[in-house]
Amino acid sequence: MSKSSEPLTRLDKAIRRLKAQRACLDWAASEAVAIPGVICELGLGNGRTYDHLRARLPGRDIYVFERSVSAHPTAVPPQDRLILGNIEETLLEAQPRFAGRVALMHSDIGTGDDARNARIAAWLGPLLPPFMAPGGIIASDQPLEALADIEAPLPEGVSENRYYLYRLPR
Repeated sequence: MSKSSEPLTRLDKAIRRLKAQRACLDWAASEAVAIPGVICELGLGNGRTYDHLRARLPGRDIYVFERSVSAHPTAVPPQDRLILGNIEETLLEAQPRFAGRVALMHSDIGTGDDARNARIAAWLGPLLPPFMAPGGIIASDQPLEALADIEAPLPEGVSENRYYLYRLPR
């Protein structure tokens, strides 16, 4: 069997997803440099993308929403930028605080359960635009159907339906 006809393993799929995520975050961060405002990370997980954004956007305030922290200690935001609790509650509570101020919102809260992911995305999509600064960018591991009319092109090399980018009007 030739390499191109071999089925993709879970490792292959994870590598493709991480490469797509990095390419999209690099593009989003390069665009966000010119947009005044804060950065928000929905889901800390093990802290990889928070650490990546922190390196790409030095000096920017990055606020992280997370249910409970289990990240590597070097990839945990300062307490004053860590918003703990159920995202469905904490994000709603934070809306007045961040309204119109978010230059880049990264949502990485997929669960591996397609039905649950679809419910989360359906709830999340309409909630995000009021947070965003003019021209703000949303990067998501899940498709946000409510934002389909502002979907942004993916960076070169990122396959369709691998990661999702949205950009609000300026």
